[in-house]
Formats: sequence, structure tokens, C-alpha cells
Amino acid sequence: MEEKNSTQVRMFLLLGFPALPDLHVLFSTVFLLTYILTVLENVVIVALIKTNCELYKPMYFFLGHLSFIEVWYVSVTMPKLLANFIAEDRSISFVGCTTQLFFFSSFMCTECVLLSAMAYDRYVAICQPLRYPVMMTYQMCVYLVVVSWFSGFTVSLIKISFISQLNFCGPHVINHFFCDVSPVLNLACTDTSLAEMVDFVLALFILLVPLFITIVSYLLIVMTILHIPSTQSKKKAFSTCSSHLTVVTVFFSATLFMYARPKKIDPFDLNKLVSAVYTIVTPILNPFIYCLRNQEVKRALKKALCEKMSVPKVSLLSKCRDK
Repeated sequence: MEEKNSTQVRMFLLLGFPALPDLHVLFSTVFLLTYILTVLENVVIVALIKTNCELYKPMYFFLGHLSFIEVWYVSVTMPKLLANFIAEDRSISFVGCTTQLFFFSSFMCTECVLLSAMAYDRYVAICQPLRYPVMMTYQMCVYLVVVSWFSGFTVSLIKISFISQLNFCGPHVINHFFCDVSPVLNLACTDTSLAEMVDFVLALFILLVPLFITIVSYLLIVMTILHIPSTQSKKKAFSTCSSHLTVVTVFFSATLFMYARPKKIDPFDLNKLVSAVYTIVTPILNPFIYCLRNQEVKRALKKALCEKMSVPKVSLLSKCRDK
């Protein structure tokens, strides 16, 4: 009888934001525009870095991969959230739920490691500038990116392999706007202690190790900047890493609150709000943070816009001359 009940649930319902029934049109419009803008601005950054030779530097190599991750990161959750609001289709299959959970966790873990690699890059650039070309070669950058992707997807695969072995026998309502670890574990009707322990240990590993590398890197950066005699040089050195430090602070604060604590977590609306910070707010803010504080990216963007605007003028002028 227990086995029969455990195989009943093949579809889940994402509860989403039930407290906003009268604001579906408003929120669906806001989320749609947010998704389009997030994808567009991150794609623009990737295109700028790929096409502008002035941005062929390790820092922008990592930034390009970060923007690439953000596009897929937000695409894992936002389309289903939009379907919930626009089509009012809250259902998601068990396979769809585990697939969403796998890719969401993979991209999040990959971003954790990549942010620490970016912090290490800033450490070498500021603390050991003479050795920077030797230490941060193209091969080294590729190696750090590969480690980021491999570790992120490996950790996520191990998590999902334990969660997928659980039995789910109802209720089938996920109190979240996407399939996350804690809300899914809350629906299991078998012993989840092993899956909870594995998830907690891996979450600590994939969050705290990159965070430790990031903190140590910035402590060394701050010590180096304090020894710089010129005030102008201090400001210039700090400006090269202030945008990354802002992103790191927002991202790790939210993810540590959500994942670096034992499961199973009782569902709270606060969890949804914090999840919205790193799944919706952070991806749309990151390009603005990096672009507004980075002169090289702004110059590259202005150059690209000027070239796009000058092409029609040149073609129109050539046509007039032909006539």
C-alpha cells in the first residue's frame, strides 16, 4: 500500500505567489519585461566581449562566461513563472521538476565558483601586477572556467541523484515559484535524512570554499591598496574590483541564507522573496553594475553603437553618390 501511494504523484503544482491574485496582469508584464531585458543585456555583454579586441582580457573573459550563465540561469525559472501568471498553468511534471532543479542548481553552483575565479583574477592583477601576464594566461583562464562548469554540474548531479530516489506521495503542491531543493524535499513521504545531509554538505562545500577564496583574495587586495601611497592610485585600484565585490556580496548573501542551513526547511514567503533576489534581481542588475562602473565596457558599448549608427549613413551616402 505504501508503494502504491508513493507512485501516485507524477505532477506537481507550483504555488507561486498566491497572495497576488489581483495583480497577475501587472506582475506578468513586469516579469516578462524583466526576462527580456535580462537576456538582452547579458547577450549584449557577451557580444561586446567577443567582438571588441580591447576587451580581450582575463577579467572580461570571465565576465563573458558570467553573462552567458546568467542568460541560462534566468531561463530555467522565468519561462515557467511567466506561464504561471499568463496561462495560469501551474502544473509541472516530476521529470520537468527534477530537470529544472538540476539545471538551476548547476548554473548557481557554477556561478559560485566562477565568482571566486574572478576574485582571484583581481587579486593577481592588483597584488602581483608584474606577474599578471604570466599567471593569468589564456590557458589558465580556460582552466578556471572549465573547473567552474565541471564542479557546478557535478555537485548538482550528485544532489539530484539522491533527491530523485525519494518517493513522493502527496500533497503535490510546491510552495515556491520554481522547483528548489527545500520545497521538493518537503513533499517526500520517505526518509529524507540522507538526501538532506548530502545536499547540506555539498551546499556548504560549493558555497563556502569559493566564498573563502573570495574573502581571502579581497583581504589581500585591501592590504595591498592600503599600502599604495597615492590616493588617486588607491581609487583606481579599488574601482577595478568594486563592481565584482558588489555582485559577490548580493549573490552570496542570498544563497548562504537559502542553502547553507540544514534541510528540511519549512516553507516561508521570505524564502520566495530571497530566492527572487538571486534568480530575478541579480541577473538583471549584474550587467548594469559591471557596465556603469567600468570605463572600458562603456567605451566598447559606445563604439559599437556609433558603428551601428554610422553604417546606415555611409550606405545612404553611397547610394546618393551612385545616383
